Amino acid sequence: MRWDKLRFDDDRAAGDDAGPQPVPLFGLEAVARTIDTPEFRGITFHEVRAKSIINRVPDASRVPFRWTINPYRGCSHACAYCFARNTHTYLDMDAGHDFNTQIVVKVNAPELARRELAGPRWRGEHVAMGTNVDCYQRAEGRYQLMPGIIGALRDAANPFSILTKGTLILRDLDLLCEAADVTDVGLNVSVGFIDKAISRSVEPGAPSPERRLGVCAAMAARGLRCGVLMGPVLPFLTDSPGQLEATVRLAAEAGAASVSPIVLHLRPGAREWFLRWLTETHPELLDRYHQLYGRGAYAPKPYQQQISERVAALAVRYGVGRSSPYRARRIAPTASPVTAAAPVQLPLA
Repeated sequence: MRWDKLRFDDDRAAGDDAGPQPVPLFGLEAVARTIDTPEFRGITFHEVRAKSIINRVPDASRVPFRWTINPYRGCSHACAYCFARNTHTYLDMDAGHDFNTQIVVKVNAPELARRELAGPRWRGEHVAMGTNVDCYQRAEGRYQLMPGIIGALRDAANPFSILTKGTLILRDLDLLCEAADVTDVGLNVSVGFIDKAISRSVEPGAPSPERRLGVCAAMAARGLRCGVLMGPVLPFLTDSPGQLEATVRLAAEAGAASVSPIVLHLRPGAREWFLRWLTETHPELLDRYHQLYGRGAYAPKPYQQQISERVAALAVRYGVGRSSPYRARRIAPTASPVTAAAPVQLPLA
């Protein structure tokens, strides 16, 4: 692994004459420690000290933000469609099983965030979280990095947004409310469909769609606007009129401030892993997927537009946004109850 040379060796760190000594996790400028724990069976954590935590998004990216914070790499949600899978290959790990089970933890993320937000070059721009892998995946229950990160953003009155499938975000509701009192905060849960059987199969490590919508409802009850990123819509699996309607209806009942449909996209890494899942679970759809995605990562624009228009009409029918709380706090505004999916493809992991 590329950071093996940073591993903290107990005997060497203590000195030849000192004998074995307890080794502090942050004893070197950059350290790595690999941990397997019974409560996270099958998952290995690689603890590292990052050099920076607020990262610039490449100018060529299609996402509508320029800065991100990602305290983790790899994700135990194990979503077969996750666009971020290919980034694990940068660490000499594979985009499939390793991405699901080899989780890199930037243990110094909170202190880095506080330092960088106070830096003379920082201009207080919007920071997006959960746009690569989920910052509220299971690892967050062990490492609890997000409270320190949110606290730093709150203290700097720096605008930020969070996209998550994780119910653990409810632990930090008080912090989010405090931050929303002083800056713009955008909150979204990712719920592409409500079919429990498909969810258990294609995103086996994520909380159920019902629980994610419960997060939306809990946030609305606290006066926070929370949108639903309805992604991915899986062609021929979750895109029927009835399935789209059920998802939008339940999002509206959960008090969603908006619903934004995004059709599945298959970039390298995700493409291979998702098609493997499809071969194992729905082999009869392989030819149709090859026809739909044969020329690239994205479904044809007419198909995307059709999904977008259907969801937009459903959002109006079910009153998405009408039951959202009054914006007493400085929550980032939503332009309309539904955002078109075709022009921008956001990460869903």
